[in-house]
Amino acid sequence: MKSEKSIPCSLDARRRRIVFRAWKRGLLEMDLMFGQYVDAHIAVLDDRQLDELEHTMSFEDRDLLSWITGEIKMPANIKTSIFRDILAYREKMDFV
Repeated sequence: MKSEKSIPCSLDARRRRIVFRAWKRGLLEMDLMFGQYVDAHIAVLDDRQLDELEHTMSFEDRDLLSWITGEIKMPANIKTSIFRDILAYREKMDFV
């Protein structure tokens, strides 16, 4: 997992905060999913996408995991373009 020392200094404060939060979620599954996605995309996300990402990350890990696995129907307010992108990216992730 990421440590604070491995967050690129070239990122602005908002992006560094998002990277840190992505890797410190609480559930390992969510750390891996959000952390890998954010590492791969954080530098190119625009302000609207960052807003959507922060909104998505504001939900509880257990709820996110239930929506991602299809255990519980996903509410409309989480069906953002960023969340759909995270779901698509999840298929390519290495969880080892």
